[in-house]
Amino acid sequence: MLQKRQQLPQKQFIDTDYFIYSLEAVDDIETENVTEVQKKLEQLTMQYGVASIYKTCDSIEGFEASLNTLVLDDHNFKNYEIIYLVITGESNSICLNGYYYSLQEIAEIFEGRLNGKILHFSNAKVLDLDEEEAQYFLDITGAKGISGYGNEFNGITSLNLDKEFFNLFKEDDNMFNVVEELHQKYYKICKLLDFRLYY
Repeated sequence: MLQKRQQLPQKQFIDTDYFIYSLEAVDDIETENVTEVQKKLEQLTMQYGVASIYKTCDSIEGFEASLNTLVLDDHNFKNYEIIYLVITGESNSICLNGYYYSLQEIAEIFEGRLNGKILHFSNAKVLDLDEEEAQYFLDITGAKGISGYGNEFNGITSLNLDKEFFNLFKEDDNMFNVVEELHQKYYKICKLLDFRLYY
């Protein structure tokens, strides 16, 4: 009986036709700590049946390798609506291992390979792009949208709101409907964190 119970999440995971791919920047990938992000992703699976793949990276090479594995080798890639990035940085850059990489550089690495995906940044980094920067990223990568938050962490994490955002996508894959519903249901926290979507 116990064995069957242990296998259930695996089955649920395989049957799910909607995944979140999550990549979190850590100081050292050799250190095995369960992060808050992992806990929230587990809740997402338990509460809503939304499965996720969770990876960590500690360098630009690791970041690139993780996304390349997803894009090139993962046969479920078409089922990933959202790539969830928990990485520090500034308005239009990410920071890995003390080095900053602009979203333009990231776009060039993944040229034409993020078709139809939404890149969602947690509020570990502020996302503040001008129209030209956002358009460049979307045009080069083929991504459907980039979402994130305009306000800094300041002790309030976006993890709970991120979780609700991902769940809404399970019900409706229209990006605009989802964002509208997110604002209707969680207006205060959306305003507080300054949720934003570039498309």
